[in-house]
Amino acid sequence: MKIEYARSLPEGWGKFAHFFSALGDPTRQKILLVFERDDEICVNEITRLFELSRPAISHHLKVLRNAELLLSEKRGKEVYYRVNYPYCAEVLKLVHHFVADTANGEDGSGPIAIRNRGTGG
Repeated sequence: MKIEYARSLPEGWGKFAHFFSALGDPTRQKILLVFERDDEICVNEITRLFELSRPAISHHLKVLRNAELLLSEKRGKEVYYRVNYPYCAEVLKLVHHFVADTANGEDGSGPIAIRNRGTGG
């Protein structure tokens, strides 16, 4: 039993809660899935794809941006979004590492700090 984790999470794990919480909503999952690798999509384009209001889509985009799954850049009056693939890959890699180490009988305390956060607004 890893009693120390009952008192506090390892460094970097606080981000995981925001990451996975943001992914917990089916609409946010769909928003992420409409992006191709190098896509930059504005809120109006995303809104047209879904049967939701612009404020509802903007809320979902804000949650994804706050969890660092999306990066944003304002150009003129429009805000363009892109998936923060390096950050997503790093979070998933670190969680996989922890689970794999634990499953293999190791203590799972390998490198867990999030290192590659990406850039952008």
